[in-house]
Amino acid sequence: MIDFKKFTKYAKPGPRYTSYPTAVEFSEDFTYDKYIQKLQEQNSQRPLSLYFHLPFCRSACYFCGCNVVFTSKEEKKERYISYLKKEMYILKRYLDTSRNIIQLHFGGGTPTFFSANQLKDIIETIKDVFPNFDKEAEISCEIDPRFLTKEQMDVLVEGGFNRVSFGVQDFNEQVQNAVHRLQSFEITQKAVELARGAGISSINIDLIYGLPFQTLNSFKETLELTLKLNPDRLAIFNYAHVPWLKKTMRKIDETTLPEPEEKLKILKFIIDFWTKNGYKMIGMDHFAKPEDELFKAIEKGELHRNFQGYTTKGGADLIGIGLTSIGEGVDYYAQNFKDMREYEEAIEKDMLPYWRGIELNFDDKVRKYVIMELMANFKLDIKRFEKEFGLDFKEYFKESLEQLKEFEKEGLVKIHDTDIEVNQTGTLLIRNIAMCFDAYLKKYGEGKKVFSKTV
Repeated sequence: MIDFKKFTKYAKPGPRYTSYPTAVEFSEDFTYDKYIQKLQEQNSQRPLSLYFHLPFCRSACYFCGCNVVFTSKEEKKERYISYLKKEMYILKRYLDTSRNIIQLHFGGGTPTFFSANQLKDIIETIKDVFPNFDKEAEISCEIDPRFLTKEQMDVLVEGGFNRVSFGVQDFNEQVQNAVHRLQSFEITQKAVELARGAGISSINIDLIYGLPFQTLNSFKETLELTLKLNPDRLAIFNYAHVPWLKKTMRKIDETTLPEPEEKLKILKFIIDFWTKNGYKMIGMDHFAKPEDELFKAIEKGELHRNFQGYTTKGGADLIGIGLTSIGEGVDYYAQNFKDMREYEEAIEKDMLPYWRGIELNFDDKVRKYVIMELMANFKLDIKRFEKEFGLDFKEYFKESLEQLKEFEKEGLVKIHDTDIEVNQTGTLLIRNIAMCFDAYLKKYGEGKKVFSKTV
């Protein structure tokens, strides 16, 4: 049972951990040569997870925090594909691309803004460079229902794609107008039926609460319509309004954003609605049917969280390919150029389009492990941690545990000799709980308008 009084008390401003385990800051001090060395030193026995950024959109959705390029020109997409293919073949010189692939994700932008033939061209090159896909690999694509044809869906299925995620956000027309994304229920329903008819085994729907003009009553209607689509999973995110980082968000009238009290009512209804309709809550922003592998993984304590959200595919090195993509190794993060000109210039010089990153020290890796375990499985096995790192957990995290005691007093967390457990209310506050173990937060959070609010 979720105690919303306690949730309200502790839902204060803090970092929204969506990708990085801590509030680390990338820099150019992690040089190109160091990055190449990390790629070459990777354990060939570890599987690979591939992320491809397909950045193009026809027009801006004002709520979007992704790195996108707005265009309607086919030649720009064709040009990008040519560079994407070159990047893959350069990568092959430094990385053992014969390794087992357990995950592939197309993100954006709008991946289905590319034509069926363009998608086929990309997929064929991927299979040429990375020939060994695991038979249980999770191969997924983000889809804007407004840009989806049967030909595209057929190409994705032929390429082995077995999961798709449809962006919806909200079905209310007033909300859609305010965020510059008109998308009817009928268009979305047709896209979902197309995917199911093509044989896609898992369908996710993305929704956002906290958008302009949203109310509890209006969002109830969106949830009821979404239920008709019968998704296997849902990701229902809290809108992060960061206009100092994303210029398009400045087009949103802040006076139309729902007050925190209204957002809390919406969140409570979201949880009650999907639970009542047979879905299980997975962490802070996901829901899934009980038979879904996400739910099975959390029961076993084997859930993971990466740049794409919650996943069952852990223990892999993530390779980011394409403009602004981010990769993750055992002890580093690496990001490609965000500027298209710089991205192309690097590839023309026969170099990977690497921009910046960070090499993790021992303390970083220790804290990454703890934060990711808590955020994914809401439980930390202290004995397993001590065996993994050869440390006395309670001594090493003496200060963190002092901060955590406040949550323990409220009954949100239980600290035992053998483990730390977060209860159901605590899972909604997992970002705040994770903050206790973040050594970088104070360094990078003070005096900088960097993070969005946790609620």
